[in-house]
Amino acid sequence: MTTELEDTRALTMRRFGRSSGTGGSTLPPVRLDQLPPGPRWPSLVQTAALMRFRHQFHPWLHKKYGDAYTVNLVPGNRPLVLFTSAAVTKEIFAGDPEVFHAGKGNAILGPIMGEHSLLLQDSGEHHRARKLLMPAFLGNALRGYRTVVSEVATAEVVGWTEDETFRSLDRMNALTLDVILRVVFGVTDEDRLAQLRPAVRRIIDINPVILLGWAYPRLQRLGPWRRTIENAVELDRLMYAEIRERRTATDLAERPDVLSRLLAATDPDDEHGGLSDTELRDQLVTLLLAGHETTASALSWALVEIGRDPDLRARTRRAVDEGDDAWLEAVFKESMRLHPVIPMVVRTLMKPTTVGGWDLPAGTTVGPSIIMSHQQESNFPDPEAFRPQRFLADGDEPVPALNVWIPFGGGVRRCIGAGFSVMEGVEVLRAVFGAYDVTTVGTDVPKVRNITSVPRRGARIRVRRR
Repeated sequence: MTTELEDTRALTMRRFGRSSGTGGSTLPPVRLDQLPPGPRWPSLVQTAALMRFRHQFHPWLHKKYGDAYTVNLVPGNRPLVLFTSAAVTKEIFAGDPEVFHAGKGNAILGPIMGEHSLLLQDSGEHHRARKLLMPAFLGNALRGYRTVVSEVATAEVVGWTEDETFRSLDRMNALTLDVILRVVFGVTDEDRLAQLRPAVRRIIDINPVILLGWAYPRLQRLGPWRRTIENAVELDRLMYAEIRERRTATDLAERPDVLSRLLAATDPDDEHGGLSDTELRDQLVTLLLAGHETTASALSWALVEIGRDPDLRARTRRAVDEGDDAWLEAVFKESMRLHPVIPMVVRTLMKPTTVGGWDLPAGTTVGPSIIMSHQQESNFPDPEAFRPQRFLADGDEPVPALNVWIPFGGGVRRCIGAGFSVMEGVEVLRAVFGAYDVTTVGTDVPKVRNITSVPRRGARIRVRRR
């Protein structure tokens, strides 16, 4: 009889075996002469530049080619058309979801996230999954998670050592990982957390080259790709064990965590009722990975920016003392603007469509560049400056529109965890600046890790108790 581990390994290997880097698309190839201009380098070089050197490549492309440009990606010279105009961003986000498929554009994440991931689904499947997931991130649920975040953040910062330089990214990663494990699974037992933490970290901390390698099945037998699969098997084993155990619980209605909420959720219009174990695994992994490092990176950048400016430090301390959550939220949002964690939002066209004045064929992937949207003077005056007041309703300039500040995407595909992420950012900043004065040590620049960007030097800071 096969063991549970063997069953899990079979499921994991099937997921990696399905990966071709194209999302299973049967769309016809796209001719480059039908698309906006772009570099004529080999597609492998363009893909490497887009993934590894995104913070230099996006501005260079915009400067050379204007508001629309094409990058060709492996495998198979797949075209990606990026736009930098706010008007076109709005057009893409408002596009018919039956035509603008986000799932196919995110196919590179398939081996880890799974085919049922909200990020990879389209059409009716996406609508069903979103309908079941959304209640776990609204209203009373969100208010309940605030207590969890506050408890974890307070426990984290109380152990910091004064006048000692440390990497705030490491501490924010540890904090947000514990938050998401408790919110998603409701796990507080230290033995279980000790098993889950390294499994999640190993999946997150991978080189972009590993992502590209999934498009070439032969590479999966080699060292780093093979280790990635083994890490995925271990994470899957832990995930399925949590799901199986939770299905036997008799108090699901009283449990506040996301897994319990999803197990209790049903859709009367859905013949399948609730989510299967595989669907739950895929959605939970998506929430774990998307809700962890992105927030940690944004928070570490926020600490660096506040820690280097005495006036911002004083304003932030005052906001904590006076309960001014609007300022803390503005700090977090400005950190996401100035230091984008994700470089772009993408959709694959399922039929010929006009986008930004270009008649594009089916099979073209399109999307706004988050990096360029957040850097343009027309969207954000003095874009290189860290100015949280941009996001205050009573500030000197209009609050940025949702088609120019786009860290969570937009339209019907806007991240369901956006509200949770902002709430978490506010609670963590409150805990840090309520306890310490923060001073930045040295400088930092972004580096690419998997599909996200993080501070290369770890966002180093020193703290002193207030």
